[in-house]
Amino acid sequence: MPIPAPSGPPAPTTPITGGEALVRALAAHGVTHIFGIPGTHNLEIYRHLDTHRIEHVNPRHEQGAGYAADAYARTSGRPGVALTTTGPALLNIAAAVGQAYSDSVPLLVVSPGMPLRHPRQSTGLLHETRSQTEALRGVAAVSHRVSSVEEIGVAVARAFTLFRTERPRPVHIEVPLDLLTAAEPAGPVRTAPPVEPVAADPRAVAEAAGALWAADRPGIVLGGGARGAAAECLRLAELLDAPVVTSANGKGIVPESHPLALGVSLHSPAVQRWLAERDVVLAVGTELAESDLWASPPALGGTLVRADLDPAQMYAGLPADIPLVGDARPTLHALLAALPALHGRSGAHRAVTALRAERDAATRELDGHLLPYLAAMRSALPADTVLTSDSAQCCYNGALPHLPVGPEGRYLHPTGFGTLGYALPAAIGAKVAAPDRPVVALSGDGGLQFSVQELATAVQLGLPLPVVVFDNGGYGEIRDEMAARGDRPTAVDLPPVDLPALARAYGGHGVRADSPEALAEALRHALATQGPTLITVPEEPSR
Repeated sequence: MPIPAPSGPPAPTTPITGGEALVRALAAHGVTHIFGIPGTHNLEIYRHLDTHRIEHVNPRHEQGAGYAADAYARTSGRPGVALTTTGPALLNIAAAVGQAYSDSVPLLVVSPGMPLRHPRQSTGLLHETRSQTEALRGVAAVSHRVSSVEEIGVAVARAFTLFRTERPRPVHIEVPLDLLTAAEPAGPVRTAPPVEPVAADPRAVAEAAGALWAADRPGIVLGGGARGAAAECLRLAELLDAPVVTSANGKGIVPESHPLALGVSLHSPAVQRWLAERDVVLAVGTELAESDLWASPPALGGTLVRADLDPAQMYAGLPADIPLVGDARPTLHALLAALPALHGRSGAHRAVTALRAERDAATRELDGHLLPYLAAMRSALPADTVLTSDSAQCCYNGALPHLPVGPEGRYLHPTGFGTLGYALPAAIGAKVAAPDRPVVALSGDGGLQFSVQELATAVQLGLPLPVVVFDNGGYGEIRDEMAARGDRPTAVDLPPVDLPALARAYGGHGVRADSPEALAEALRHALATQGPTLITVPEEPSR
């Protein structure tokens, strides 16, 4: 068959504005929701959202938009998208971008920028900023300013390619103001190509399998990068009879009720000693960083096998003795295939029981009063509940180690960067991503007041959303740190606020739970009630 002659250059496409090119590109990548606040400079983007069937969620602050998009990504498995206007709006979302970077969350932030030929010298233009891209480069993986309408689609495709092929981290795309309204030929929509997850090198897998097969005292550490391989992680733990400890981002990858599960216990001195005594440690998708351990990483006495998509993790912090660079699921699948059937291993569950008891005895004075309330929460919540968390004592001393979660549920916590005010807007994003699943926010009174205005967003959306607030009269952790230093607590005691009344003022519901039984009942009622319900659990201020 003769080869047809070339038909010449493609016919020019109908010119479209930069705003339409952006929305068209997002829709082509499957974006159905966007979180943001309209402003003078981004109206051309808003004009096209309905046409491309992208639903807009309107938080009350750009930081809330970022946290909501972050939790949307963590819950749905798809990138979260946030839209700001120029200047202060973009800088407002920077804290959320930093948190997404720390927790490896695929977050796309889109904003207008100064016009293409805007002079370097200040002219007094509205929201004028010296360099938005330089500001965002400090907290995002990529901050890219496009220079033509056609490049907008390419930039979006590049962002989604990065999300699929590298360690997922936030990307910022800036579209100059004049390009948003300029009509130019944009060509066909470009989309990120499909990418199959890649396993680690077979020779490294064979070496790791040999080390694990010969181990007498294996241990497993799971981070957020292992979440897509939950079944493989559990099979490995059972095959090796290896106890499993997780980071905050790895919480619930294996059922925390399992006899081999140590839960979120990397901060426990007893667990750190246990980890140092393992002859082989398999660490999957975790940094093994100070933010996971609440201390410097321990010196390991055995072989460290690290499985991670990010090659830099092989020599960061605790260097890998056997590096497995690849996606967790195919890598662990290959590792399981390389391991022989093991027999005669048992008894690790007894060590886990003893370690749990030692961990809990060491912290009973600090977190013991929280345990009845956490047990009440667990009894009231379905197994598939999504819990969002804050940098609060009730979360990192309480729910992280003591509220069991399994693979069917999720627990979203702002680790590493450690922002405040995450829980409430994150719960909104999680509920938008999974409207049929129960979602509960857990916070302290100090952290909640960083983003309490997002109650209005939850009211507007009519979300059945319990918001549980342990009220200890201020910044309890910082108060305790000052006391431990022998300092007089300063600026940590906050005047009391009637938070349930504030929730009612926003149009939601508010109650006080003075006992674990009251908390369980309030949760059950809130899950069946339209709109948010703020449930205050009063605590005695720590001293």
